[in-house]
This record gives sequence, C-alpha cells and structure tokens, in this order.
Amino acid sequence: MRKKVEEYIPEVEFIKALDELEKEKGIDKAVLLDAIETALVASYKRNYDNAANVRVTINGETGEIGVYSIKRVVEVLDNPAEEIELEDAWKIATYYQPGDILEEQIVPKGFSRIAAQAAKQVVVQRIREAERGMIYDELSEKENEVLTAVVQREERGGVYLELGRSDGFMSASEFIPGEQYHVNDRIKVYVLEVRKTTKGPQVVVSRTHPGLIKRLFEFEVPEIQSGIVQIKSIAREAGFRTKIAVHSSDMQIDPVGACVGQRGIRVERIVQELSNEKIDVIEWSQDPVTFIANALSPAKVLMVQANEEEKTARVIVPDNQLSLAIGKEGQNARLAAKLTGWKIDIKSQSQSLEAAMASDVSEEEQAAPASETPEEL
Repeated sequence: MRKKVEEYIPEVEFIKALDELEKEKGIDKAVLLDAIETALVASYKRNYDNAANVRVTINGETGEIGVYSIKRVVEVLDNPAEEIELEDAWKIATYYQPGDILEEQIVPKGFSRIAAQAAKQVVVQRIREAERGMIYDELSEKENEVLTAVVQREERGGVYLELGRSDGFMSASEFIPGEQYHVNDRIKVYVLEVRKTTKGPQVVVSRTHPGLIKRLFEFEVPEIQSGIVQIKSIAREAGFRTKIAVHSSDMQIDPVGACVGQRGIRVERIVQELSNEKIDVIEWSQDPVTFIANALSPAKVLMVQANEEEKTARVIVPDNQLSLAIGKEGQNARLAAKLTGWKIDIKSQSQSLEAAMASDVSEEEQAAPASETPEEL
C-alpha cells in the first residue's frame, strides 16, 4: 500500500507549511513540491541504489508520498537496475509486453527520515532564494538613489557596507579623495548597480558620482522636491569642487537662494556630508552667453562671444579675475565647460586688447602697398 506522508514527514504540518509559504513568501506550492520530489529521487539514489531508476510523487492535497521503481520490460535481462524480465512482469500484471514501462511502488526502509531531511533542505533553500529575490527586487528599485550605509570592513580595493538586509560594496575608485572609512561609520552612498550573487544581492555604490549631489540637494531643498526648482546640470570633481546649475519655473523663486538656504544652511549640510567639497550653485539660463558667464562664478565676466554652431565661447574677464576664472590647475574653467557643454577660451582684458592690437597691425601690414623696387624708380 502507498505510505502516507506522516510516515515520512508530518502530514498536516507539512502541507500547511507549504500553503503558508505560498501565501507569505510567494513561493509556488506546485514548484516547491516538484523540487522536493526531485530532491527525494536524488536522496533515494544516494542512500539506496545510485543506479536505480525511480520516481517520487507527493500528493499536494493529501500529503501522500509514492516511491516507484521504473523498469523496462524485456525478454532477456541485461541491466537489472533498469530492466525487468517479462515473466516477472506478468506476475504483476499479465498485459505487459516487451518494451513496456513498468512502475512498481516500493517502500524503502528508513526512507521517512531521509525524506524529511531532504524536504527540509529544499524548503529552507527555496525560502532563502525567495527572500533573496524579494530583496533583489526591492533594491533594484533603489538604483540611482541615495542610501545610508554602515561601514562593515575595509579591504584592499574597497569597503564592504551594510545596507539594511543586504550588503554593499564601494570600490576604491568610488571613494571621495582624502576620505577614510572606519568600521561603523555611517555614510551616504549613491547606488550604481544591484548585482545577483550566490550569497544574495550585492549593491555597488559610489561617493563620487554626480548623482549623489543631485539626490542630496533633492533631500535638502523642498523647492526641488516640489518641482518648482529644477537641477539642469552638474559638473563634479569629487572631493574638490562641484558646480550645479539650477532653474526656477516660478519667477518669484530665486533658485540659487533656495538651494543655498538661509545663511547657507542647506548647501552647508551637503558640503559637510561630502567632507567639505566646495559647491558652486549657479543659475541656469537658456541664453548660452548668460549661462557661460554664470558658470564661471565666482569670477566676474566682462564679455562672452559665443559660436553656437561650434559650441565654442571666448570669454573676457578683468585682469585681476583671470586666475579666479581659470581656477587652480584649470579646475574652474574645466568644470564650467562640463556644466555648459561648451568649449571655453578665457582671456584677460589686457590679453584681449593686445590680441586685438596685434590683429589690427597685421591687417594694416596686409593692406599697405608694396614698396617700390629700384627697377620701378
């Protein structure tokens, strides 16, 4: 007779447990039963007869388990593990013919303990897989967002972080230059990617990505959250300086003032989070001349000559503003170019005048008539 599941796994508890898993974890009961049946076949072969050809079934309603030996009916026996002689098959039923498949239920001694263990392993594994899947789905929605992470350990090449129910990793290339991370430090990180690994989802994060600046301003500035102020572009050299261009759809709202905050409190909080990285908040303009002039802040600009076809601009600044406009090692000019998307050539007022005078002299020389030769005299 077919043995009930209670001789292998407690019947009521087992079926109820599968039903609960389906409801709470979203694990398909049919898929789980199929996985357990496969595991029981492997367990049977491992513990009884590795060469045997068997099939295991579990009734999802009653919890009954059936173990069946599968053999092909033959006239001459060659492989006892997979074949049965015709005469032996007729002892079970006289309608068998050579080539038929005969399934005979068997009840292996001590299989109840093996079945319970195999079923438990499958269920635990599937629960873990389901939880990892849910965590992965949850974290995938966090890509391009900012999360608070706790430093777990630092290793050569990066730091490992705790992000709630998952782990994160930040490579050394994503460190803000000059920052040092210690165990239990809490830092804000930008989520670059969520990867599936054998140990569960791993979140790859950054502290250098411009997106971190964008999200931090969204957290700090209510006008950005409401959509009144928009971030148009960001240029960043992490750890040193960032330029952010903002625009307001409401003429009565000063976008720069909203981002900086009263007495600079809003931008200061972001600066502190980024280890005192300098941040220039400038007003975006649809007019490239105005936008380029603003982008070179804090330098004052006298004139901008823009070539829209080539997206190049010639900028003239007061003599005492040239070094400020260019910045240390060209940083201010470089960030302004990234922010606007224009190639910018900066000249001081005196340099521009000298270039203009030289150009006039050159033009006069070209326009003057050639001197008379001796032959002409």
